[in-house]
Amino acid sequence: MALAKLPQLESVFLTDAGLETDFIFNRGIDLPYFASITLLQSSDGKIALEEYFRGFLELARRMRCGLILESATWRASPDWAEPLGLSQQELDTLNTSAIAILRDLRDEFGSTMPAVVISGCLGPRGDGYDPGKIMSEEGAEAYHRHQAEVLASAGVDQLTAITMTNVPEAIGIAKAAKSLAVPVAISFTVETDGRLPTGDRLSDALRAVDQATASTPAYYMINCAHPSHFAAVLEDGADWVNRIGGLRANASRCSHAEVDAMSELDRGNPEELAALHSELRLRFPHINVLGGCCGTDLDHITAIAEACL
Repeated sequence: MALAKLPQLESVFLTDAGLETDFIFNRGIDLPYFASITLLQSSDGKIALEEYFRGFLELARRMRCGLILESATWRASPDWAEPLGLSQQELDTLNTSAIAILRDLRDEFGSTMPAVVISGCLGPRGDGYDPGKIMSEEGAEAYHRHQAEVLASAGVDQLTAITMTNVPEAIGIAKAAKSLAVPVAISFTVETDGRLPTGDRLSDALRAVDQATASTPAYYMINCAHPSHFAAVLEDGADWVNRIGGLRANASRCSHAEVDAMSELDRGNPEELAALHSELRLRFPHINVLGGCCGTDLDHITAIAEACL
């Protein structure tokens, strides 16, 4: 079965920002275990989530570009059901609801803008900063396939693995997506030295996943790191860099450990962040997906869009 070609491979698409940090620090809404899926447990939460996404839809419409709607399912894989006080069936239902909201928003906005892509978000099994106990490729595929199948059945256009800290887990997710015949993007996070939390070089990580999966990922991304952490390791003209199609950077220049310990949000400098994105786009014009991660909000994505489009 041939996979559909994703439109963001051909033109610039925006994404949303740091959903979880925006809700916790800017909107005063608690998300237990950083799980934005809990917003879908109440009508107020659903309304707040829809309002959040509408801001980015309106921005993309104004900028006349596409938008990737990333589901609020980053921390909604099977291991998180028990800590969240849910049965697996209840968590599956919330995953399905997360996609339904995005499909409704696409119906509302889709005819007024170039394209809206619905992405089912898969987060790491454990912590987004610390790889912890690393699974085998086979173990990762078996673990993540459950949520991937739920999201695929709900009608996503693609899956996106966000904040991957290690290679075997990324390989497992790519294989799970391939078995379901759903396009997948793999997004790694890096430390201040541009390496994965495991110490692997970003270049080695991308090449390892491609080699193990016959280049299954439609593209790769970098997220949950400031551009100053990874810009220097991106080699002009390198084959592996050509596989990087998106950036979802943090607002703060701080390390993961420093960000994790913060009691107040570091919003960084939106204009500086936008300028750094513009510089990266000049070096690597094939990087079409532009969004944000921890500490960013609509203001940051607006600045990035205006600087890059």
